[in-house]
Amino acid sequence: MVLERLKQLACQVGVSHTISHPFDPLSSTEIDAAVAVIREAHGGPLKFNAVTLWEPRKAQMMAWLADPDHAPRLHRAADVVAIAPGGKVYDGIVDLTDNKMVEWNLMEGVQPLITMEDLQSVEHMARVDENVIKQCEIIGIPREDMHKVYCDPWTIGYDERFGNNVRLQQAFMYYRPNIDDCQYAYPLDFCPIFNPNTKEFVYIDVPPVRRPLSKALPQNYNSEDVQKEGGYRTNLKPIHITQPEGVSFKVNGRHLDWQNWNIHVGFNYREGIVLHNITFNDKRTIRPVFYRLSLAEMVVPYGNPEHPHQRKHAFDLGEYGGGYMTNSLSLGCDCKGAIHYMDAAFVNAAGASTVIKNAICIHEEDAGTLFKHTDFRDDSTIVTRGQKLIVSHVFTAANYEYCVYWIFHLDGTIQLEIKLTGILNTYAMNEGEDTNGWGTEVYSGVNAHNHQHLFCLRIDPNIDGPNNTVFQVDAVRGPGEVGSSDNKYGNAFYAKKTKYSTPAESMAGYDGASSQKYLLFFQGTGVWFGNGPDLLDMLSM
Repeated sequence: MVLERLKQLACQVGVSHTISHPFDPLSSTEIDAAVAVIREAHGGPLKFNAVTLWEPRKAQMMAWLADPDHAPRLHRAADVVAIAPGGKVYDGIVDLTDNKMVEWNLMEGVQPLITMEDLQSVEHMARVDENVIKQCEIIGIPREDMHKVYCDPWTIGYDERFGNNVRLQQAFMYYRPNIDDCQYAYPLDFCPIFNPNTKEFVYIDVPPVRRPLSKALPQNYNSEDVQKEGGYRTNLKPIHITQPEGVSFKVNGRHLDWQNWNIHVGFNYREGIVLHNITFNDKRTIRPVFYRLSLAEMVVPYGNPEHPHQRKHAFDLGEYGGGYMTNSLSLGCDCKGAIHYMDAAFVNAAGASTVIKNAICIHEEDAGTLFKHTDFRDDSTIVTRGQKLIVSHVFTAANYEYCVYWIFHLDGTIQLEIKLTGILNTYAMNEGEDTNGWGTEVYSGVNAHNHQHLFCLRIDPNIDGPNNTVFQVDAVRGPGEVGSSDNKYGNAFYAKKTKYSTPAESMAGYDGASSQKYLLFFQGTGVWFGNGPDLLDMLSM
């Protein structure tokens, strides 16, 4: 039966290869095929953590992109991460074209990310664990109210008591007086440590000074409670977004064409949206711009040094997966206008393929004034209106939502915008307790610890080919003191350019005082990468 099923899957995958682009994410059929190959080869029980596209090596892919009609067809392959009994972690590659496993390695000293299934199981087990129940009783939650106890499980990062050979989760605990109440208004003061391999809580961190459950009234944001507090605004007039002639972009498979831009839109469980092979049609000359763009990682460090809060240091992509946490978007709420959606396929722990509908939203928006100039001599005016194309997804990391927008403009700008919404992560505090500057009391008994959201991009430039040079550009005051012949009035400044020749030279932090920027040169034209509100800003195409 297994061999027959493999043959069927091989045939299905073979058909999909005739229409798949090498950068296309794995389809549900391909995920099922990869799982079947691994099960047959491994021969024992496995819990699947990830099955995703193993991207072709760049040299092979560049050769194929240069001549796709004649270059050898690249094999489709799956990158697989799975966990065997005892917490053994395996990482492997399945060649889907030849339907065989080509790599299968036992990984030591590393742990795979925590999936949504991992997170959801902890809460149910906490409600029936006797040690957790006892801690709840100590701070004022009776045993019969354990169904009102909730937790947000995080990865533990590193704790010297446990090392890094065990895959652990720390459960930040909360309470909801009623099911629709905001749990972050009722943080609990203890933190259980959960081992998903043994399905047990191995330790509970308890503070030296206990903080009983807050008795403050709930502050809610659901529709019923908003109405009780006066309701929603009624004086906003509707804004209608219409495109009576349809959209200006075209989608062919996962290729997106818009106003001289051509982009392949990929997606994976970790990074979410991945943009490949971005080109620009410059007066009928197809110019490569980027080989690959993605949001590679984001870290949220919290600033309270008191144990166990030093472990609040979330790597939201690497530890949980921006793709796994992606929302299914809905028209009129997440997206407005004429929308094209793309789905995302993943694997669950049991090895079955699953699909998030409408994971990616593609649409156009008005972009305000693109260019305007008025000649004051005769009051003649030239003005053009801008439009922009947006490729977006939204993912929920426990208490926060991250709205990721890759934006393409008419003037050649590529812009990454990330919006943050959701709810603050909180911790309990006693009445009159000093936060010591590590947080802010945002509600009675609620301490919101200081924290940051830092983003890291993977940028693989291919601007008119691979031979690009990176410069750091700083705004620097000119030589000479005020009053000197070189700088009599003290107003001289210039753009100091520092070439990056090695990775070691390129390690530099953001310096707002010098308006530090990064510059790529290609054939005398500059592309700016800004460190300001727009993480990626490409100008002067």
